[in-house]
Amino acid sequence: MADFDTGLERCQANFSALSPIEFFVRTSEVYPHKLAIVHGSIRRSWGETYDRCRRLAVALRQFGVKRNTTVAVLCPNTPEMVECHFGVPMSGGVLNTLNIRLDAEGLIFCLKHGEAKVLIIDSEFLHHLPAIRDALPALLVVQANDILGPQVPLSEDADMDYESLLKSAKNMHNWQLPDDEWDAIALNYTSGTTGDPKGVVYHHRGAALNALSNIIEWNMPRYPVYLWTLPMFHCNGWCFPWTIAARAGVNVCLRKVDAATCFDLIRREKVGYYCAAPIVHKTLAEAPDEMKAGITHKVKGEISGAAPPVAVLEAMEKIGFEITHVYGLTEVYGPSSVCVEREEWKDLTLEERAAKKSRQGVRNMLQNAMMVLNPSTMDIVENDAKDMGEIMFRGNLVMKGYLKNPEATQEAFSHGWFHTGDLAVLDEEGFAQIRDRSKDIIISGGENISSVELEDVLYKHPNVLACAIVAVPDEKWGEVPVAFIELKQGATWTEAEVIEYCRANMARFKVPKKVIFQELPKTATSKVQKYELRKRAKEAVGIKS
Repeated sequence: MADFDTGLERCQANFSALSPIEFFVRTSEVYPHKLAIVHGSIRRSWGETYDRCRRLAVALRQFGVKRNTTVAVLCPNTPEMVECHFGVPMSGGVLNTLNIRLDAEGLIFCLKHGEAKVLIIDSEFLHHLPAIRDALPALLVVQANDILGPQVPLSEDADMDYESLLKSAKNMHNWQLPDDEWDAIALNYTSGTTGDPKGVVYHHRGAALNALSNIIEWNMPRYPVYLWTLPMFHCNGWCFPWTIAARAGVNVCLRKVDAATCFDLIRREKVGYYCAAPIVHKTLAEAPDEMKAGITHKVKGEISGAAPPVAVLEAMEKIGFEITHVYGLTEVYGPSSVCVEREEWKDLTLEERAAKKSRQGVRNMLQNAMMVLNPSTMDIVENDAKDMGEIMFRGNLVMKGYLKNPEATQEAFSHGWFHTGDLAVLDEEGFAQIRDRSKDIIISGGENISSVELEDVLYKHPNVLACAIVAVPDEKWGEVPVAFIELKQGATWTEAEVIEYCRANMARFKVPKKVIFQELPKTATSKVQKYELRKRAKEAVGIKS
């Protein structure tokens, strides 16, 4: 038997840590003049972008950022947000992209829990800054003034503006790649099943491999033009900032999604790729025909969060859009499985194809394993579309764990698999299809809403004896929350008053769309029967079960 030990020790010179930053550095070296960013009048090359990201990294290090230092960013899909996906990791720091829909209380929780040292904040969100500054007086606040956003002077609660931060950089070589590919690259907060968000930690290896997996699964060629309809704060834009860098592509930034702007950019910039929640695809599909005129090239989109409606697929096909259904969670870097289309589907009717596409599918190329397992026995379910189990993942495209929450981490990785909480079946083709959720998460407009979080807010009101939040299907948003409230004896409260109370105590996108007052059905052990409430909610909004 041959001895394959060559005697050469593993060393940094021969085995460097896998990181998506390497893709960025290579592209800046090989394609420095290729277009990298488009935003209004801004058109920057990869060479220019590399220079700015190095400046960002160096400047952050000058302010004390180093390995495992959290740098938070509250920005829409602007050039600054793209640059932070490279500059922050190049400083050694961990990028924490904050949900721009959160209220001040939610933002402060994330900043405190993640121990952020720096906050880069777009001027649109400066109204949150007094509360943030009061809660975290030592935070270094950098104000980003996007050319397409509100033009306001430097806030008295900000320390400097973004361009001044870049100009402050001294030693342009003072940036770094990770020593270990297991090092954290990003921190993303997800609602989970409790009121407080969980901090999902991404490692460099996972980010790099998911970026490459995006290329493989989409057959993405060199120099793709990508429209940022998907928020970069969500799973780091499914790792596409790093994907586009690897392919020397173009980031077409988009401050706010609207159909007219999207079609104008698709037409003018020859956009070939975009990702979005179902509501964005629906918005594009239902836009007037004159908005869609003049688009003659192939456009590919990815949809996640709900099964693609037939009407949306049909409308997209008519204008040459090709939609792929993907599935994943924050804990698996966004999409970690894909409904791989097969050649024989081309002969099916549109309705039959849509039914095929609605499945969550199979694991991505670079994900080691995706199974539907019985969570009690850990046995794989039968391929009969009836035997139900839980979707589980393990491998490269799985988080490092939950920040400061070893109990939740251990529970999530029980039996050596990441448990998604999504209940599914396997069909005869081996494709997974979700049938229910063991976690009471509502996916509305591509955003996760924790029913427990909403229930906690309602329980704080003195009129509430008991309450429960369930989801109902919604044509526009995918799902919306409905509140069931059991009032205390003698208490009076109207639906309008409940909604007004919720608006004052939670982010607006989480507010229930309907309120139903009644006694809650319970089991013998006093647990609320949410299955029964879901049926009642559907009836209340006119949906037949």
